Amino acid sequence: MSGSERQGGSEQRGGRDERTGRAEGRRAGGPRKAQEIFDATLDLLAAHGYEGLTIEGVAQRSGVNKTTIYRWWPSKGALLGAALIGARRLDFALPDTGSLQGDLVALLEAIVALLTAPPSSDIAVATLGAVTHSPELAVHVREFFADRLARELPVFERAVARGELAADADPTLLVDLLAGAAWFRLTLRQLPLDEAFVSRTVRTVLKGAATSDPR
Repeated sequence: MSGSERQGGSEQRGGRDERTGRAEGRRAGGPRKAQEIFDATLDLLAAHGYEGLTIEGVAQRSGVNKTTIYRWWPSKGALLGAALIGARRLDFALPDTGSLQGDLVALLEAIVALLTAPPSSDIAVATLGAVTHSPELAVHVREFFADRLARELPVFERAVARGELAADADPTLLVDLLAGAAWFRLTLRQLPLDEAFVSRTVRTVLKGAATSDPR
């Protein structure tokens, strides 16, 4: 995901990531050591959970004065929201396999890796667990998922252009069905998320489970 690690110079507002064109830092800029701040935030979240995450701890771990952090992000919920969107360690390559099914398999594989491979799995569990107790954090997590969906939209736009997907199909619903199946299976059923699960889930979402001639 986009970030704003700048070398030298004073803090600037309104900078943009050269790779994505999206605003760096807190949408309209960020401190010079934003990536260090984001990495420290996610490290502490993974190690201590949302309750153990503090701006003071982030300041100490990142080597950035806490007043600088508070200037940009007035609460730990706002800081975590920015870190989820801005941390490069959570970045991913948008798949372009030439088919909708291939692209969705690649997307679901990325989601499975996020949910099962530390430290991203610890970050995901801590964040999603805390959302139910923190309305403020929930707002920032919604921004994270909106950012993810905006970046995934080309997958569906290409599929519509190829005639693989109806023009009125709902990308949000399709992503929710895939990601929701992975999250439910992993956290509630405690079952493995193997390669067969990924391909079977994508096939079911796209083609359904009924026979072609139900009687």
